[in-house]
Amino acid sequence: MSKPDASFPHEEDAVQRNSRQNFLAIFPSIVLPMFLAVVDQTIVATALPAIATSLGEVDRLSWVVVSYLVSTTIAAPVYGRLGDVFGRRRLMFVALAIFMVASILCALSTDIIMLTAARILQGAGGGGLMTLSQALVGEAIPPRDRARYQGYLATVAVTSSALGPVAGGFLTEHFGWQSVFLVNIPIGIGAVFMTMRLPDRTGTGEPFRFDTLGLIFFAAFIASTLIMLEEAQQLASGKFLAPVALAVLALTAVVLLVRREKRAPSPLLSIPLMKHPAIWRCDGLAACHGAALVALITFLPLYYRMVHGATAAETGLLLLPMTIGIGVGSLTTGRIVGRTGQTAIYPSVGLALVSLGILGAAILSPELGAVTLSWSFGLIAVCMGTVMGVVQLTVQLASGREQLGAGAATVQFSRSLGAAVGTALVGTVLFATMTHANPEAGQAFGRVLQGGPQALDSLAAAQRAAITEGLDAAFRNAFLCIAGFACLATGLAWTLPIRRI
Repeated sequence: MSKPDASFPHEEDAVQRNSRQNFLAIFPSIVLPMFLAVVDQTIVATALPAIATSLGEVDRLSWVVVSYLVSTTIAAPVYGRLGDVFGRRRLMFVALAIFMVASILCALSTDIIMLTAARILQGAGGGGLMTLSQALVGEAIPPRDRARYQGYLATVAVTSSALGPVAGGFLTEHFGWQSVFLVNIPIGIGAVFMTMRLPDRTGTGEPFRFDTLGLIFFAAFIASTLIMLEEAQQLASGKFLAPVALAVLALTAVVLLVRREKRAPSPLLSIPLMKHPAIWRCDGLAACHGAALVALITFLPLYYRMVHGATAAETGLLLLPMTIGIGVGSLTTGRIVGRTGQTAIYPSVGLALVSLGILGAAILSPELGAVTLSWSFGLIAVCMGTVMGVVQLTVQLASGREQLGAGAATVQFSRSLGAAVGTALVGTVLFATMTHANPEAGQAFGRVLQGGPQALDSLAAAQRAAITEGLDAAFRNAFLCIAGFACLATGLAWTLPIRRI
């Protein structure tokens, strides 16, 4: 259908009202699933010390976080592909059911192995919630109006990420670590009732044979990559064998995966789709943006706690400008794109400013107070908010209606993989910098990275002093690493071939 002529305002108003009605019919139904999927990536972080105290095996504590990231990253393309074929509403019910059952199993876990297995199952549900939510909006809203509403989705996602550690700390302190999983049940039940309001659209119904071998290769690649980055933190201690073996496994898996997906009749990952210049650039952009944003959300609380001595409550307040900033940036960008039709120029300029801002933070952070730094990151976050709405819109335009789910899945697993890889790399930089300055400080700092800011209180005075001496250099290098992700994203944004609707 052609675009309404501006000389017919009543027709244009009717189109806008119809888009608004479609969005309001869908958005309330996908807010809770999106919230559940994103918040569970971060809510566990502040519960890790309590989990370690209760279940022991502190050396395997990182499995609780990594297992969920691995599982959600693997699940995203599965749900995207199945949603295109069988319909997204029914797949949303499946994902919610898996997520809630797994949450109960997490709360009932009696050791780290059982908790890790339950987190893998939980990620198998959570990975579909975000992918299906993004695809549902793309299915119901015309492209020009879609940009405005993507800002709301980005705001929900980022707010959930920032709220997770604060909520996790409160629940753990007052109700025990099991509550960070059990709180998903009432929210999940509410999400089920809201999902019932979604229109029951059928999928393509095309002949479909699930790509099991492709899933195995993809899972091997994701798992070995993330565990390799986790193990890479031991390189400074001279332990090379495990990271190198995992790197070889990851490379072998990705070669086999590409060969398999080129030949499979119903591939898990559409290689032709991912070869599209706009899509692979958007996927790379999402990965770099996810790496920068999640690394900041993960390590800024450590910075405020360890450098400025902020309490958990004060840290939550110091993170608010960043949370609010990215929401403001997302909403504003969506509205401007909807009015002008221009897309790629906003993340192109925004990410250039983000790169300069984080680079400035790396240089000036030792001279800045906690409040000044907090507001500085708030301004940086406004510019970071220009990205994900444009990325989702561009991929949806390039994918076409028949492959909306597959396109949304490529963005989601790219962002998840980028977030996991980026956070691991920044953690490795922090650890390596501390170890290079003082091996004892590096070991103590590794325990703090694993257990969160609260683990600092359990260290001996000498260890705390050793860590404090190297903090400025460690966090300067970490900020430089994050600035590097932003620079890569800037280059990808400026080369996007689709620059307007």
